[in-house]
Amino acid sequence: MHADGEMNPEEILRLRERYVGPSLSISYREPLDIVRGEGQYLFDEEGRAYLDCVNNVCHVGHCHPRVVEAAARQMALLNTNTRYLHGHLVEYARRLAGTMPGDLEVCFFVCSGSEANELALRLARSATGRRGVIVVEGAYHGNTSGLIEISPYKFDGPGGEGRPAHVRVAPMPDGYRGTYRYGDPGIAARYAAAVADEIAGTRAEGREIAAFFCESMLGCAGQIVLPDGYLDEAYGHVREAGGVCVADEVQVGFGRVGSRFWAFETQGVVPDIVTLGKPIGNGHPIGAVVTTRRVAEAAHTGMEYFNTFGGNPVSSAVALAVLDVIEEEGLQAHSASVGAHLKTNLESLAERHPIVGDVRGLGLFLGIELVREAESLTPATREAAEVVERMKDRGVLLSTDGPFENVIKIKPPLVFSRENADQLAAGLDEVLGEIEPRAKM
Repeated sequence: MHADGEMNPEEILRLRERYVGPSLSISYREPLDIVRGEGQYLFDEEGRAYLDCVNNVCHVGHCHPRVVEAAARQMALLNTNTRYLHGHLVEYARRLAGTMPGDLEVCFFVCSGSEANELALRLARSATGRRGVIVVEGAYHGNTSGLIEISPYKFDGPGGEGRPAHVRVAPMPDGYRGTYRYGDPGIAARYAAAVADEIAGTRAEGREIAAFFCESMLGCAGQIVLPDGYLDEAYGHVREAGGVCVADEVQVGFGRVGSRFWAFETQGVVPDIVTLGKPIGNGHPIGAVVTTRRVAEAAHTGMEYFNTFGGNPVSSAVALAVLDVIEEEGLQAHSASVGAHLKTNLESLAERHPIVGDVRGLGLFLGIELVREAESLTPATREAAEVVERMKDRGVLLSTDGPFENVIKIKPPLVFSRENADQLAAGLDEVLGEIEPRAKM
């Protein structure tokens, strides 16, 4: 039941349609009225529980008591800007830097992943004195005007204005349906060579590149795992050209991939700038940029960077609590174990259901690509949407992504259990069995 005990779902939807901007979408044919969260579950106004398989924001679980208590305790004491000294800010910066490899040790605090990527873009341009940016096809880096310009997911999508002149787009390194496929021993070098081609294209237009932005695993592009060695090769081309390398960890950081704390570490690289958002505050609005002292000092032009709310005492207390929970509850190892168990279950689905074209991912960041025909890889877009709706009816929340919206994305809170994984796989087995005969019509 709602805290205010008043509006029903129909009234909320009516008011939303009248007073909320129409470009803000809403999930599901029959929208859910969610009033409470706990762990890996969301609850509607009637108390029905839904297994949340897609909310990577509440990293350590919805309303984790440690995080809630840290926020409430600090809010009751003080919340102000960072013009004053406060121990939480520097303690969190110290601990965050301690999770990073190499020389990544200088932190900037913001309120979202979009702000983090916007600041990373500013740092890269200030440090290099250049404007050119190379990104990957299908990438999404945030909702500001500057980031829409470096997000093909947006500028090539509905309402987009196309690629700006200062941006070049490298092919998506997709081993399933890309130019180079799984099993090709040269796949990483070939896709990385395309980054070098875009650098050459930038120079041919009379520009130089400031930065290469790449998600450590591609989210909106369809839960794509980069080929082993891709970032190492690509970073080499970028650095040779004098650019800086930005790893966007907004969706995949903080132990989600299981084997490493940061997804870029699975590629054996150390970026020049790392951007963080979503899971850093478990739903509280905080983000961060971590970079090297070399980049930070080169970008220190005299123009101050100040963010009224970035790194405030409450945000810092929340972020510290999230780190504590990840460490003390062993959530990185848990993600590795449960993620491997779930992936095995999903791969068994692919053996029974031809509509499952590919299963991919690391830890608890997984994707299932649905296709109508294995040879042509015709996207099963309509069927993927139907799977999501039918799973919701079974009390399991999923969503789709990818260029054709035919990839079922799975990125739950890290407290997701083996029993949850089995429930998800069993539900998908039933639903795919219902959907497939229609897909062949």
